Amino acid sequence: MGEAYIVAAARTAGGRKGGKVSGWHPADLGGAILDALVARTGADPALVEDVIMGCVGQVGEQGLNIARNAILASGLPESVPGTSVDRQCGSSQQAIHFAAATVMSGAMDIVIAAGVESMSRVPMGLSSQLPYKNGFGTYKSPRIEDRYPGIQFSQFTGAEMLAKKYDLSRAQLDAYALQSHQRAMAATKAGKFAAEIVPIDVTVDGKTERHDADEGIRWDATMESIGAVKLLAEDGRITAATSSQICDGAAGVMIVNERGLKALGVKPLARIHSMTVIGHDPVIMLEAPIPATLKALDRAGMKIGDIDLYEVNEAFASVPTAWLKVTGGDPDKLNVNGGAIALGHPLGGSGAKLMTTLVHAMQDRGARYGLQTMCEGGGLANVTIVERL
Repeated sequence: MGEAYIVAAARTAGGRKGGKVSGWHPADLGGAILDALVARTGADPALVEDVIMGCVGQVGEQGLNIARNAILASGLPESVPGTSVDRQCGSSQQAIHFAAATVMSGAMDIVIAAGVESMSRVPMGLSSQLPYKNGFGTYKSPRIEDRYPGIQFSQFTGAEMLAKKYDLSRAQLDAYALQSHQRAMAATKAGKFAAEIVPIDVTVDGKTERHDADEGIRWDATMESIGAVKLLAEDGRITAATSSQICDGAAGVMIVNERGLKALGVKPLARIHSMTVIGHDPVIMLEAPIPATLKALDRAGMKIGDIDLYEVNEAFASVPTAWLKVTGGDPDKLNVNGGAIALGHPLGGSGAKLMTTLVHAMQDRGARYGLQTMCEGGGLANVTIVERL
């Protein structure tokens, strides 16, 4: 089996719901990332053999194979194919796994794994809610109902269940949310995101400006302001302030094998060391990154102490805090530049976004091994371990 190398990784700066990035059609946003990856490697666009793009809301502007539409909105030739992936929030992390497996097998040499989500233009849940409201049924079949009677699968319920199972107080979750904003602020001020962000032109109040900084960071966040936010459930512990932000954005990585390296004449940023994906309880749903990480470390013959940096998606503050509690990870190695609570969670784009941030943070800090994982709808989780080269 061959190797899979990441030779370029890039993302757009996140945009708030209805914010600066909302004027971009998601196909154009995805296309901008494809163009950036090609430009960063100096690759002949025709050498790209496939584009695998994650997206959760594959309807409307993100329907009819968003990967192919992003190609047609980019500078890539029409000869480049594309396919779209839905593993819920892990869609573009799964795209990375598919791309890596493809080049490792030797079936292709140069593949782009990417993700995009415009949550302003394609609201969360639209792909299921719109058909249901128009009489076209629901995803929950009679057999699923027999297996999970009366249960409405919900990430919000899962987040609360996770907090209670692992005895995480509201104060702990609020403190974690503040830390996410503080780390994102520090990283932005220090220019830590400059190498990974692809600037795009946006229109604000009728004027064109350069968008190159994440819009969701709360620069005035304090424990008092976070603590004043209303609970999502009366007896709960989660608030909007301890949840990921709705976000518009795109991200991608170019993945190649040894032949691809030679064809491009570039040096790799990192090597894909290990890939794992599991299914877990769909009711608590968001717990899956914990057993997935333990399985991934075991398969790789590693311990948590062998990993220098981790990116655990901050869908809700209860996810990374529970993950730390069980895995014994070092809090100082987790989401070191902030996470989705501050930077946003563009659903299908987040897997590639986190990998982009992880790879660049590893370069910046001289880290050898990095681990990425995220909770996914249906009780799923991907884990990717990478080695900096």
